Amino acid sequence: MDPISDMFIRIKNAQKAGHETVHIPYSKFKHEIAKVFERSGLVGKIEKKGKKVRKFIEILLKYNEGFPAIRNVKLISKPSRRIYVSWKELRPAQHGGVVIISTPKGIMNSREAHKEKVGGGVIAEVW
Repeated sequence: MDPISDMFIRIKNAQKAGHETVHIPYSKFKHEIAKVFERSGLVGKIEKKGKKVRKFIEILLKYNEGFPAIRNVKLISKPSRRIYVSWKELRPAQHGGVVIISTPKGIMNSREAHKEKVGGGVIAEVW
């Protein structure tokens, strides 16, 4: 299974179950995606915990009036099919969420990438 889709599924399932936090196996890429979630206000605090092989990311989940802040995730790029866009083609998320993009300047949401005038690979749309 794709580790990024696994991360999104873990977050969605934890929020549906009403958990306060979720633990995700650590990788630099997943940690950067979690930072974008934090900057966008979709999750609370994120922390890297554990040592050596047993590292994980602990994400404090956010709820708005009892409803999960992350209601759904649409994975755009998949391991078998990558989608790239220029900064001029960047559009806001359709459902009022954020679009996560992997750029040469790092992982960003669509607003940050448009402001920096960089394009890249579209990872997912989160709302």
